Amino acid sequence: MHPATAKWYDRRDSVFIEFCVADSKDVKVNFDKTKCAFSCIGGTDNVKHENEIDLFEAIDENESKHKRTDRSVLCYLRKAQPGKAWPRLTKEKAKLSWLSVDFNNWKDWEDDSDEEIGNFDQFSDVNIFHVGFLQMMNNMGGEDDLPDLDGADDDESADSDDESKFSRAF
Repeated sequence: MHPATAKWYDRRDSVFIEFCVADSKDVKVNFDKTKCAFSCIGGTDNVKHENEIDLFEAIDENESKHKRTDRSVLCYLRKAQPGKAWPRLTKEKAKLSWLSVDFNNWKDWEDDSDEEIGNFDQFSDVNIFHVGFLQMMNNMGGEDDLPDLDGADDDESADSDDESKFSRAF
C-alpha cells in the first residue's frame, strides 16, 4: 500500500486535488472538516493507494465532492472561509514526495481583486516600469519613439535595429 501521486490548486472558494491513478477501482473519498482521505485500487497490477491529508484550513465537508475518470480522481473541496488563500494544501509545512502544485491550473486569484490594486503603490519601481512600458507601446512607430530606459547613449551605429533597442529596454 502506498500513496497515490496527487496535484492540487487553489481557487477563491475551493481547493482542487487530483489523485493521478489510472483505471481506479473501489474509490473511497472521505471529507472531514480538516482532513481528506483517499483510497483506491489502481492500474493493471491492482496496487492499493491510500492518502490522508491534514488540510491547511477547514472545509465544508457537505459541499465537497469527487469525480472519478479513467485517468484520475478529482476532488473539489469547498473552503469553509471563501476568499482566503491557501499557500499550501497541508497543515504542516513538510514536503510530501507524492504531492505537487498543479501549475497548469494554478491562478493567483488574490492579485485579480480590486482591493489588491492599492497595494501596488509599495512597488513604485514596478509602477514606473509599467507606465513607461504602456507609453512605449502607445508610441510604437519608429526607433525615435522608443524610450531610453537603460540610459544608453544615442551614439549607436546606424545598423542597430528596433528589436535590439527593445530587448535592451527590458
